[in-house]
Amino acid sequence: MEPTRSEGVFREGRTLFTINANPGTRVYGETLRTVGGVEYREWDPFRSKLAAWLARGPPAELPGGVRSVLYLGGAHGTTVSHLSDLWPHAEIFVVEKSPTAFAPLLALARHRANLYPLLADAQLPERYRADVGSVDFLYQDVAQRTQAQIFAENAHVSLRPGGAGLLMLKIRSVTQRGPPGAIVRAARELLAREGLAIRSETSLAPFSREHVALGVRA
Repeated sequence: MEPTRSEGVFREGRTLFTINANPGTRVYGETLRTVGGVEYREWDPFRSKLAAWLARGPPAELPGGVRSVLYLGGAHGTTVSHLSDLWPHAEIFVVEKSPTAFAPLLALARHRANLYPLLADAQLPERYRADVGSVDFLYQDVAQRTQAQIFAENAHVSLRPGGAGLLMLKIRSVTQRGPPGAIVRAARELLAREGLAIRSETSLAPFSREHVALGVRA
């Protein structure tokens, strides 16, 4: 098991892993591997867009020294659980607006002390601003037409100066029409107007079709 350039992420061949913060327990049916007395969880890039981004290779690299995270669109907790593994000492605030998805997310947090689920709408960051405070890393994976604007508003509210962000842009959630390249350009331009520096643009194919990861810096 070899460490990667991203803190807490390991690789064996082409497969990604994180150290299981809750040994013996699977979150979504993933494979568990024990090497040298340490239990690792396989991180499936077909189930997690963050894993897909990392699997695509450079310039995909998570920031180091992260102590606080705001995660928008936690769903059932697949990717959230791996963030909990790789940043065990970070406070990870997870926003999810669906009560159906929130229930398993809350159950996951009972076994992972660094997760703080928030039943809230990512379009209204002022409602959880006091709970979250200033964070080092902002991650978003929501299927909304105004994805880029939601990301920018949350960055203004919670991302510290110099902090990093990653927007998983779902192209066909923005619009069913228009060329993907134009939709991505429009998102980039909006983020730039909002004062966010675009550091990278990565297609997530073949793991997720018509998804692009935009890496930013506040």
